[in-house]
Amino acid sequence: MSVDSVFRTRSLGVAAVGLPDQYADGKAAKVWQLYIGDTQSRTQEYKSWVVSLLKQQGVQRVLDVACGTGIDSIMLVEEGFRMVSVDASDKMLKYALKARWERRKEAAFDQWVIEEANWLTLPEDVQKPGAGFDAVICLGNSFAHLPDFKGDQSDQKLALQNIASMVRPGGILIIDHRNYDYILETGRAPQGKNIYYKSDLTQDISTSVLWVNNKPHMITLDYTIQVPQAKVQDLPEVSKFRLSYYPHRLESFKALLNEAFHGKMEHSVYGDFQTYTPGQNQAPCYFIHVCKRTA
Repeated sequence: MSVDSVFRTRSLGVAAVGLPDQYADGKAAKVWQLYIGDTQSRTQEYKSWVVSLLKQQGVQRVLDVACGTGIDSIMLVEEGFRMVSVDASDKMLKYALKARWERRKEAAFDQWVIEEANWLTLPEDVQKPGAGFDAVICLGNSFAHLPDFKGDQSDQKLALQNIASMVRPGGILIIDHRNYDYILETGRAPQGKNIYYKSDLTQDISTSVLWVNNKPHMITLDYTIQVPQAKVQDLPEVSKFRLSYYPHRLESFKALLNEAFHGKMEHSVYGDFQTYTPGQNQAPCYFIHVCKRTA
């Protein structure tokens, strides 16, 4: 296996805001939209968990900082939340913009705000309402897309500080990442169903890890998706694309979040939407962090 095949990101495109955009060529975005299915394909467990959490916290205004094609935002707009949705990839955003346009006669969708934004310049890109949003979400392993090119996690720290700054006192941040501890220890993802969406497309995912100075620096997931020709005529029957991620370990990511909130938060960790207990028998596929700003 060549070095290039291990660590080159899926796409060499660059978003308008200057960050590498792994969806810039449009192919991955198109296949991803097929893979995750329509807006009703979110698992009931996920939908029930996030909607009930937001309602328990009295949330009205939500900022989705990694909206992608808009599937989470659409779900929340339908549930009555006032959404502002941003992403750095214009190729992904076009699907969200299309959905808003098609449902523009519905008041909730007409008021749905969609913008292109960069986590590293978020306070400049997004107008914060008053003291901030009631909730900020960053789900679907999205934050791990941000690489650590400088080797000191400074970009990731800045991004998390900017994301946390959008949360009002008493508000919450919901952010997740794959169980990279398990992947780094075993070389494969934990066994289990996808907790976010029910896809009817056959898929295969292979994993590669790039180590730099004896530290895991990047994980690449190579997706092979069986694409029914009836769905998209201009894609091959078997579509392959690569996405690259920074492998956040649970404890180090908890520390990054604590730093982003300057220690002024209540922090809960869930494994696949269940309360997580360190050392539990079943390894979760995803860790979900809920951070409530206390001041």
